[in-house]
Amino acid sequence: MINKSMCSSGVVKENKLVYKVKATHFADETADTDKNRYGIGAGIGVRPGSFRVDGFRKSFMADVEAPSVRPPEAITIAIHRVRGLKGQKGDVVNTTIRVEFGEKTIGESPKVDCTLDSSAEFNYNATLNCTYDDPIALDEIANRPVVLTFIEVLPKEKRQKEEKTILLGQCTVDLLPLLKGETTQKYTLVINSLPGSPLEQIPPDFSRPEVDVTISVNDALLDESQLNDGNLFAITMESLYSPPDSWTQTGQQYHFVATLPIPVSGEKEFTLVYPSGQLKPPIDKELPNKQKKWAIPGSAQGPSQYINDSFISTSPIEDEDGDFKEKEDREHRSYAESEKNRVCWNTERRCYLEASAIKNFQDSVAKCRLWPVEIFRIPQASAGKGKKGRHYKEDHDASISFHGVAFVDLAPLLYPGVSKIHGAYKVYAYTDHLLNEKTGGKRKTGLAEEASKVAFNLLNRNSTSPSPKKGAKDEKKDLKKGVTQAQKSDTASEYDQQVPVNTEGQQYVDCKSYIKLEFALTRPLVPKRPPEELARRVAEYIPPRPMFPKRTDGATRAVEDYHNQVATVANLILDEFRELFSDEIKEGENETAGLLESRRHKLIYQLNSSGKYFAFKEQLKHSVVKIVREKYLKTTTFEDRQEFQTFLSELYVYLIDQMHVSLGSVLALEDQPPIPKPLTDSAQLKHFAREAEVNENFALAERYYQERIARDKLDADSWFDYGTYCLYVNDVTKAEECFKECISLDQKHIYGLLLYGVVCTMTEKNELAETFFEAATCVNPKSILAWTMLGLYYDAVSNEIGAEMAYMEANKLNNQAAVSAAKDVREDEVDKEKEEKKDSVAEPPEPLPDADTAQDPELIPSSEGGLSVPGPPPELIIPTPTSAANSAKSSQRNNHEKRPSVLKKPGAPSQMKGKEQGSSIHQSRPTSTQKSQHDTPQPTDENLEDMPLREPTPVPTWSVYMQAVDWLLEVKAVPFTERALAHELLLPTGGPTAAYYIALAHLMLQKREFADAEENLKEALQLEHQNPDGWALKGHVKYLTGDLNTARECYERTLSFITDASEMHSIYLRLASIYLQEARFSEAKSTFLMACKRSPSCVSWLGVGIACYRLGELSEAEDALSEANILNNNDAEVWGYLSLVCLNTGRQLEAEQAYKYALKLNLDSEELIEEIKRKQEEVGFGNPQF
Repeated sequence: MINKSMCSSGVVKENKLVYKVKATHFADETADTDKNRYGIGAGIGVRPGSFRVDGFRKSFMADVEAPSVRPPEAITIAIHRVRGLKGQKGDVVNTTIRVEFGEKTIGESPKVDCTLDSSAEFNYNATLNCTYDDPIALDEIANRPVVLTFIEVLPKEKRQKEEKTILLGQCTVDLLPLLKGETTQKYTLVINSLPGSPLEQIPPDFSRPEVDVTISVNDALLDESQLNDGNLFAITMESLYSPPDSWTQTGQQYHFVATLPIPVSGEKEFTLVYPSGQLKPPIDKELPNKQKKWAIPGSAQGPSQYINDSFISTSPIEDEDGDFKEKEDREHRSYAESEKNRVCWNTERRCYLEASAIKNFQDSVAKCRLWPVEIFRIPQASAGKGKKGRHYKEDHDASISFHGVAFVDLAPLLYPGVSKIHGAYKVYAYTDHLLNEKTGGKRKTGLAEEASKVAFNLLNRNSTSPSPKKGAKDEKKDLKKGVTQAQKSDTASEYDQQVPVNTEGQQYVDCKSYIKLEFALTRPLVPKRPPEELARRVAEYIPPRPMFPKRTDGATRAVEDYHNQVATVANLILDEFRELFSDEIKEGENETAGLLESRRHKLIYQLNSSGKYFAFKEQLKHSVVKIVREKYLKTTTFEDRQEFQTFLSELYVYLIDQMHVSLGSVLALEDQPPIPKPLTDSAQLKHFAREAEVNENFALAERYYQERIARDKLDADSWFDYGTYCLYVNDVTKAEECFKECISLDQKHIYGLLLYGVVCTMTEKNELAETFFEAATCVNPKSILAWTMLGLYYDAVSNEIGAEMAYMEANKLNNQAAVSAAKDVREDEVDKEKEEKKDSVAEPPEPLPDADTAQDPELIPSSEGGLSVPGPPPELIIPTPTSAANSAKSSQRNNHEKRPSVLKKPGAPSQMKGKEQGSSIHQSRPTSTQKSQHDTPQPTDENLEDMPLREPTPVPTWSVYMQAVDWLLEVKAVPFTERALAHELLLPTGGPTAAYYIALAHLMLQKREFADAEENLKEALQLEHQNPDGWALKGHVKYLTGDLNTARECYERTLSFITDASEMHSIYLRLASIYLQEARFSEAKSTFLMACKRSPSCVSWLGVGIACYRLGELSEAEDALSEANILNNNDAEVWGYLSLVCLNTGRQLEAEQAYKYALKLNLDSEELIEEIKRKQEEVGFGNPQF
């Protein structure tokens, strides 16, 4: 039956089964409504607002089938033994232990006598029930500790009715391991002394009191699905730095509160409150390892309020995720954290998130990445009587002041593999308008009113109700008035479009206040695929080529193997024969049959006695068995012996015949000349292919690429280069096959992985493309290019979160590379200074006035005033008109006024004089070496100024996008190049640079959009008029559009600069060809020779030969044409000019042969053919038709 005290009404409808039951809490639940609402006073096993309807449920059990619910699980807290306790009186301490969870006492142990030198066995168990299906109960286990309070019970004195007790110490037990799937966890905890406790008198050299505790459950609190689907979320509120200057340690005292929402279930959000912020002066310095506090410590006091073995993590500023992490913010942060007041919480709040809560949280962050964290202060309450009802609520509203808000960007938690963000976040003046604007309309009002009630309940539990001091009555009226006005302005702003003003909160902005936070998850919200899985998937898509080719069996193959084995054994026998009889054999001496027979017997004896005969036979056995199986198809035992003998005879004859065939093909009476090695290597062939691309001779370029592959089919780089050529000529299908072959040969070929991802993106295979881009980042996690390409891919598929993550990682690596380069420069400087110091030890010291002037020549290693990092040897320059962006980079490195260079030395006069070091890489702080060298200490004020400052962080010379553009232009990946240039244009660097315009012109040239290329080059040359790459590209544009005069002027201007363009070969070739067309043969000859000196090719030597022929230098012309013919003997024009040279020198046979080869190779120059025919008619020979 239903008790009236439990239920006011119960209505049962047949269709919907609606129960109306009045909620009645358990008898042991004493928390008020507000505490239940915010999960403060609810006991474990009791969900806030829950009620008992056991009788009601039994009444309808026949009609309603109750769902199967797992019964509550008992958590056992076992206290085993205590060591090192000290009491107030005597050596023996009569002790009991009180076990508390939240506001509930769940047990008290029997009294046990303890001593300081020995351990006392308690063996006491306390139990705590926890429900499985209640996420709030699980959240309390994650968030609250079990508090053990050690109490000394003094013996009763005369006429004393009750025993007197003294609180000795406390410790806290963390139940978090039970939410991670553990069923048992053992602790050895230090017992922290309480104020006035005898434990404070224990000498420091004595061991601290300890207790052994075990927490356990029979079955895991969370099943496998809950462990996999749920998550633990820890939010650590650290400190508020640079608070308003009006906050002081004197006068009215306040509590500082921080609050933020968090979804505990999929239905609604839960308000987290951090009420115990304390204002601390700068003299109270923070410890390096700050320990975290419990958010709701319960009855814990003093050191027991800290979480065991849980410390606030520290990370470099550049690795943080917040707002104040730029170089210009570091000085402010250093000053604020060391010289100004701060508000400290250092509190961790843990939350258990079930699957629906995680889904809700992810959706909320995806829709609005900014998460509000509100900050305000409330006055400390007095011990007077509290107020009730409406006045109680008004006091809460009026007590809120200095309402600020920080917006934490939680989008990084949606990055794959990211489980923690940490940083300093700027505090703004709170208004509903700002909150609504920053959150995209998702949040209309804040949480301050709700959080203030929770904070008062937590801070003033011992009082009837929270009540501020009477002295603050007038202040509260003013505050209430200000709040009312702010609310009115908020309401009016909806109509008048006026932004409300929070004058108190504006002080946060004026003081540049910031709060440090940490959000940490046990597992990432978005799991990252491990490198092993990516490698496996790449291998599934493109299986790696086996190291050795598969052996194909068959009759023909078996015979070929037999021939090879016979040839190998024959060579081995021949070597043995030469070793035995080399001294006896004399050339020209007649050898008798007896002598030959004697040698044969000796050879057979030597082979048998040494065991080599048996080894040769074993070597031939496998190939013979293959012939029997594959050619004669004999795989079973012979039943008839006669048949067996017949088969052996037939096999013997066949093997002897094949042996003679093999010996006849491999043995000769005379030594064969060795096969000459190719005159060109793989790098030269690549150079020739790029040269043919420049000359738009695509058939020849393809032939060079294919020849590279034919020479070494297992070279992944050859396949990759051929793929880039196919991509350039827009043969995407063939390019895809080439990159597949490249990856099959080398599964870690990072450029092959990237370009295959590009091809997949172009063919809309997005899932496949993402796999290969991610695989590239796993192959080389330090590759700036790989991360930038992954970001460009995410941009292509509109994945903003992924793109942001990839670009952030790329920029981080770019900054690290700049720091590393600067470090190398500094190390080189130190080494050079040490060497100079050794060289100058014997020299007399210079006068003091000349010391500073003598410093400059010592610090400048070159006349150009810069120190360059040693680089790799120069590679063959690729002759393409579209790879000219690098020179712009080198030009800007030399121009110190544009951007600070990583490769410049701080002491160089081109960057600074004296004390001007703002654009240098590192601080010119005087080292001990410098001080001893010059014997002149730095001024005291400068030393004091330098000491607190951090060493300036080097700035990368080029953005990650321009580094990607440089590579993308080389491999002709046009779509990704356009996307990278668009990102470069959006960077806040003061507008597009000359390098940007040159790269864009480079791209337009690849797309053969000459008008746009010329327009961009015009902009680039206006920014940097002496940029050699700009003039070179302009010359290419004019050359391809037929304006040879302007092209010649641009090329000549490029050659006149001190700094070369990034690619000079095509400039030499095209300028020399213009000279040939203008009949300026001497200039053409010298220009072609410069091309030959840098990177010789058939085209460059052919140009030298033509110029020499026109100048009448026939001997030099023949030499140059011969060099061209060596590099490429299939060039018809080379044979044509060789025929002309031979006709002029009267060599009839050579002239005729050269003419035949020219015609055979389809000489297509009509002018050259006519010239050869005229010369043949003139001399009367050279044409076979004569």
